[in-house]
Amino acid sequence: MLADPTRQRIVEMLAEGALRAGEIASRFEVSAPAISQHLKVLRDARLVRVQRDAQRRIYELNPEGLAELAAWVERLNGFWSRRLATLERALDGTAARRGKPLVRASRKPTKRRGHGRTPRT
Repeated sequence: MLADPTRQRIVEMLAEGALRAGEIASRFEVSAPAISQHLKVLRDARLVRVQRDAQRRIYELNPEGLAELAAWVERLNGFWSRRLATLERALDGTAARRGKPLVRASRKPTKRRGHGRTPRT
């Protein structure tokens, strides 16, 4: 649902405050019906909610839906943190058995002589 850049922008806009559907659509170069479809996807995902005021539809973020999304992301972060820690321990053990230090990806690359320099004339 949030993989689409248009939906991401809509959520970012609504983070600043509630907006009428027409105001949201006016900030994009795509058609109003296309924005309406994006808003429907966000409503169905419970990330935004709509209030009707006569003929106007006013959209705002749905705190409950965003809390559910944040909790899900946190669960994923925990899963990957545990998996990566397990992988790191396994790699450390493999390198130790071979008697070689493990090269960490977080190190800054060293500069090599002659690269990125202009030749002298």
